[in-house]
Amino acid sequence: MEKKTIKAEILAGLKAANKKSLSMEELAEALSMRKSNDFKLLVQTVAQMEREKTLEFNKKGHIKLPFQPIEIEGIFRRNERGFGFVTIDPEEPDVFIPKEATNFAMDGDTVMIDIQKTADLFSERGAEGRVVAIKERKIQQLVGEFTAFDVGEIAESDLFGYVTPKDKKSAQFKVFIAAEGIQPVDGSIVIVEITHYPEKGYATSLEGMVTKVVGHKNDPGMDILSIVIAQGIPTAFPEEVQTASEQVPDHISESDLVGRRDLRDQQIVTIDGADAKDLDDAVTVRRLENGNYFLGVHIADVSYYVTENSLLDKEAFERGTSVYLTDRVIPMIPQRLSNGICSLNPKVPRLTMSCEMEIDPTGTILKHEIFQSVIQTSERMTYAAVNALLKEDREMIQRYEPLVPMFHLMKELHQILEERRNHRGAINFEDREAKILVDPEGHPIDIELRERGVGERLIESFMLAANETVAKHFNQLKLPFIYRIHEQPKEEKMQRFFDFAAALGILVKGTKNTITPKDLQQVIDEVEDKPEAAVINTMLLRSMQQARYSEDNYGHYGLAAEYYTHFTSPIRRYPDLIVHRLIRSYSQDQSDATKDKWAESLPEIADHSSKMERRAVEAEREVDSMKKAEFMAEKIGEEFDGIISSVTKFGIFIELPNTVEGLIHLNELKQDYFHFIENQLALVGERTRQTFKIGQKVRVKVTKSDPETREIDFELLEAEEVPALEIPGNNRRTQRRRPMNGSKNKQNSEKKTGKNFERAKNESGKKKKKGKKAFYKSVPKKKKPGRKKG
Repeated sequence: MEKKTIKAEILAGLKAANKKSLSMEELAEALSMRKSNDFKLLVQTVAQMEREKTLEFNKKGHIKLPFQPIEIEGIFRRNERGFGFVTIDPEEPDVFIPKEATNFAMDGDTVMIDIQKTADLFSERGAEGRVVAIKERKIQQLVGEFTAFDVGEIAESDLFGYVTPKDKKSAQFKVFIAAEGIQPVDGSIVIVEITHYPEKGYATSLEGMVTKVVGHKNDPGMDILSIVIAQGIPTAFPEEVQTASEQVPDHISESDLVGRRDLRDQQIVTIDGADAKDLDDAVTVRRLENGNYFLGVHIADVSYYVTENSLLDKEAFERGTSVYLTDRVIPMIPQRLSNGICSLNPKVPRLTMSCEMEIDPTGTILKHEIFQSVIQTSERMTYAAVNALLKEDREMIQRYEPLVPMFHLMKELHQILEERRNHRGAINFEDREAKILVDPEGHPIDIELRERGVGERLIESFMLAANETVAKHFNQLKLPFIYRIHEQPKEEKMQRFFDFAAALGILVKGTKNTITPKDLQQVIDEVEDKPEAAVINTMLLRSMQQARYSEDNYGHYGLAAEYYTHFTSPIRRYPDLIVHRLIRSYSQDQSDATKDKWAESLPEIADHSSKMERRAVEAEREVDSMKKAEFMAEKIGEEFDGIISSVTKFGIFIELPNTVEGLIHLNELKQDYFHFIENQLALVGERTRQTFKIGQKVRVKVTKSDPETREIDFELLEAEEVPALEIPGNNRRTQRRRPMNGSKNKQNSEKKTGKNFERAKNESGKKKKKGKKAFYKSVPKKKKPGRKKG
């Protein structure tokens, strides 16, 4: 047999083998080359093929085919330190991309990657790849602060200046502005259209043109507006959308009532925050003659005015949700509708979509009806008023005397529904929400905790009941529908939680793939009054999946609900508006054509709505972090009590009673060498065994607070004594950190200004400012032939 033929046989034999590698004897057996001369030829051929790199040997000396890279498309997510991850399938682990293999991809780009190393399940090491091509750039424009060059610099560089992006994910880039088009003044907040992207020699620079000047950095409210625009959230409605909203009548006509059930004679109220203007839900409760409860939940019928495929509908779809910031609301639909005809304002008729339920004393919903209606609320109640009334406040009781019996009945029904949810295992995480109070100029003047009294909780109970009822109704009809889902935690995350709980001596019932919400709630209840409560809550939250919208019903794990949707807030959430549209559509027609239409359109609606929700949450978090840092900037040098809210290998995060979080960097813990114990989220001193862990009480001093970077740093003054932890042997090699005064070792090179709650956990350090000469070396020269547009 010729060597050429033997090579083909060897490759075919390796491909056909059930095993990934074969010993020389196994290969000889597979190819029937066991005779002495044949075996000798086989060995010679294999050696030659190894030199040619058409096959290779593993550590055991077995023969295998070399790894063949496979090109796959995915979305690149960039870390501040330069490396990144590519998401190929949301249900699968991401692929790690080393810094040197990103091919200048930016956050959000659609890329093609080669898998260089496959995942190793035994070592829990994920797959590794390299970016081979950028298919589509995510970032087409950026928002940032313009720094102007002087006349000489403009002449030398042919650039107006540069823009520092407001988006933290792009903060490492400078966007150089070509000397053409709009020339902003220094300090302007501008929108830049990107014309050139990073490439070899220009790894941290972009080039672009200013398309719009938003304002100046010192203008009131410009800080928040910059974040909103940077997130791609529209700040104003297009003129044609405003015109369309003005064409919607501001009162109800008789023709609007055709086919609607008239409930205007019922005692119905709205209950909201005192500053709410878009009132989209109203409720009524009464006791039936058979002893059961009647619950009516009436929701503003926004879909009646925002009709399918209209300008208003398309704009609402694109926005996906209203965005609630410290001193403003960016609405999903124009305020003429959201605060006007769609808002369930008191004592005026309003069109609604109703869900009426009969509920027995155990909280079981026995009957329900879902229908179009018209209501007229008796009162516009606030949470504060309801809470005061239920606490027997005489003034409130007198003011709302006709409604007092209903509110007591509401409290009674709420307690029944809450107890039912708790019994089935709905997970109740401690929720501490803060409201940032600002002056007319937008400067924070105080941070106060939001208290959730019975008024807030009873509305939540009634909305949950309606959402579950509507979801179950349409699921059982087997009609295409949109659900709010929260899937079971992934096995690997649950296993980490099990290991963590076990390290604290807490036994969790169930297995990682069968654990129920009730099992997890029992863990929370078990540690409620123990020091471990905070850390268990934190780790459990990290183990949960993110809730999202879907055309498929997977239930809501956190609520322990088999069916769940969003029906109750159509003024501010597009999926709720779609649920109302589905109700109306199916009430008129349940033909195959109608079902096919919705089956085709709902996946895109669900996916886009989930993305817009995440965008809004990110903007809200950024604004909160910025305003908290601005508030604490005036507290430099002041001392506060707090608790450790998180522990990382680079320091400990401290949360103050007002929810502000800041970092004590590891380098500032100079009293010992500290080791990071990952499975217990703790730092332990090597010599003193001093331990820092989540939930521990501390006293700190504010040393830094920067609204631009959202970074707050603390100095540790005192720490509560807690039982010392042992240091696992492998931590001495891999997790050791040695903060020393005046030391010039590697640890000092890691000393950085701390990054608070929103900062990326892996810090990259601060570069020294370049001198003018060095700076100009990084300035891209105009119209270089090597600069490409995308």
